[in-house]
Amino acid sequence: MKVTDFNREVNLLEIVNKNKADQNQSVDKKAESFKETFSKEIARTNNVNFSKHARQRLFSRGIEMTDQKLDQLSQAIDKAAGKGSKDTLILDDNAAYVASVPTRTIITAFSRTNLQEGVFTSIDSAVIL
Repeated sequence: MKVTDFNREVNLLEIVNKNKADQNQSVDKKAESFKETFSKEIARTNNVNFSKHARQRLFSRGIEMTDQKLDQLSQAIDKAAGKGSKDTLILDDNAAYVASVPTRTIITAFSRTNLQEGVFTSIDSAVIL
């Protein structure tokens, strides 16, 4: 549909579609900005990093991160590092995490319901919280 606006024609569908596209890009940028900010804040406060994959798993599996849990993860990585571990499995009451010890990065996370398969590969230690 075209409408004459003073001296020029305006295509309303183009305007609506452009506005929707701009809004979607804005939401994507805000979400990515939040993820980046969240990851940087976690790393800064607890010296524990989360890979992109781990962040996605935390969100999709409904695993909540609290300050206490972050401190526990940091301490678990410290313990594993003290024993010379490279890749460790960290188990708590509600979830399991696979961490790269040298980079202090959580690689992936499993909720209690995802642990039914019970097979973890490429780890050389486990820390039980």
